[in-house]
Amino acid sequence: MKVLFVCLIAVAFARPDGDAEVLLDERVDQGDGNFKHTVETSNGIFQETVGTPGAAGQSNMVGSYRFTDPDGNVVEVRFTADENGFQPESDAIPQPPPVPEFVYELLAIAEQQRSSGVQFDDQGFQI
Repeated sequence: MKVLFVCLIAVAFARPDGDAEVLLDERVDQGDGNFKHTVETSNGIFQETVGTPGAAGQSNMVGSYRFTDPDGNVVEVRFTADENGFQPESDAIPQPPPVPEFVYELLAIAEQQRSSGVQFDDQGFQI
């Protein structure tokens, strides 16, 4: 969470209005892994995170943050951070193109070769 907050502050200072003021800073920490943090600045940055204890001792978090990009567009990112890592969702995050069908065919061929004991050297030649 601290890294996310530092990143948001870095975005604020990278903008021409780097002297933004904090309008809202609410923190509730129950001391048992449950917490809620909300911050908003005068330059449009907003971040809210809710944390709960995770099964493996980690903090699970859900939340969102938004800011205005250099082109004046408001960017919002929703996220979950848990035992599966940081999982952001946003229209602003570039998406890869779909995987071509032939890639799945090549993966199937490779799996078939592996299961039948075919091996290749580091040059790609069958041994």
